[in-house]
Amino acid sequence: MSFGSIAEDYDGLRPQAPQAAVDWLVPSGCEVAVDVGAGTGLFTRTLVSRAAQVIAVEPDARMRKVLAERSPEVRAVEGRGESIPLPDASADAVFVSSAWHWMDRERTVPEIGRVLRDGGRLGLIWTSRDREVDWVRDLDRLPGGDKVDEKQADRFRRRLDFDLPEPQLFHEIARETFRFVRTMPVEDVVAMLGTYSRAIIASADDRAQALSEARAALEARFPAADTIDIPMRAWCWRADRIARDGGH
Repeated sequence: MSFGSIAEDYDGLRPQAPQAAVDWLVPSGCEVAVDVGAGTGLFTRTLVSRAAQVIAVEPDARMRKVLAERSPEVRAVEGRGESIPLPDASADAVFVSSAWHWMDRERTVPEIGRVLRDGGRLGLIWTSRDREVDWVRDLDRLPGGDKVDEKQADRFRRRLDFDLPEPQLFHEIARETFRFVRTMPVEDVVAMLGTYSRAIIASADDRAQALSEARAALEARFPAADTIDIPMRAWCWRADRIARDGGH
């Protein structure tokens, strides 16, 4: 719930999913799409042109407020992955964008399975800086200036590898990644780094030091640049709900 305190910055600075990734995730003929852990609606907005009805589920009222202001055509409701306020078998697709790691999978997977119609799509996506690139990875400094260790960096490479809880409700599992470049002013890149939970909950001094070091590193690598190209990546995972009678 820390993100609500910077909701406006989150919406303005975090990257939106590339169109190719959204096309890969959203099934054809999608009538009702649900975005769980929708935040300010960065991913929600990509669904509006692809589904007849879009529902955003978000627990933080501050994030939902920004979402409602930016996307008045979307139905925004209070809820979370473990408790989705929708009827059984009411959605053609449920998506989670950059929020899956905040959810209890043992409770969230059955809940999403309840909401999805037979054959419905579960799609997961994380859109962020490409930490496979060394200088991008080195921007991730813990408060106090310590570099992110390799184990933490490796978490981003392994995020598509996880097991669903039993009993299995999904099949046709597929994974894909999409690389793209986002051109940003240096100050916006630094401000974006401040929208991640470790920075939000850090002390004011630690946060200022970490962001100052990131700014210095960028200015040293890109001297006199007004804007820089940030390598980005969207990690995607999808699966379809097994029919309730056990068939496909």
